[in-house]
Amino acid sequence: MSAELLEHIHAHADIDQDEAEIILRAFKSKTIHKHEHILSPGEICRHETFIISGCFKMSYVDSQGAEHVASFGVENWYISDFYSFLSEKPSIYTITALEDSQILQIFKPDLDRLLNTIRGMERYYRILFQNAFVSLQSRTMEQISATAEERYSTFLKRYPGFQNRVPQYLIASYLGISPQFLSKIRRRAAHRKQI
Repeated sequence: MSAELLEHIHAHADIDQDEAEIILRAFKSKTIHKHEHILSPGEICRHETFIISGCFKMSYVDSQGAEHVASFGVENWYISDFYSFLSEKPSIYTITALEDSQILQIFKPDLDRLLNTIRGMERYYRILFQNAFVSLQSRTMEQISATAEERYSTFLKRYPGFQNRVPQYLIASYLGISPQFLSKIRRRAAHRKQI
């Protein structure tokens, strides 16, 4: 499982073999079963999670009991409540496996130590956070200005193959629309492809 993480790091930063071994020792491997949580509301997010295989959702439940999907995570992505992780305040989110999954986790003190001692890790995490910020800003603008059909089209490009891995009601929640409306959008898209 370590090969995937090292490949991901090497795509963004240079580290040598000794540094790679130090990094790998800081990450802990876990198997997570479908429907198992790696974070629950009220807990402080103590780790960053790198997904080797599998699929996760990060969601919260509002005061009326409705679930809202904030993000998904798949292979070679991180999933975490960054606010809780960085502020050490309780999370409002649940992070749940949608499939049996293999993950690598690093806890905050270990990550802080790596960032302070391995220059390549500082660069790697800076790029990750920059990319996460750009993604969040894009998603915010989509929610404000894009139609539901445009948001669905963007979703399909951003998460190729997801519509076959994730229940439609979760995709609808992520897009901020009802499952029924998502079905109408999908029917219209299928009809346009036939023409």
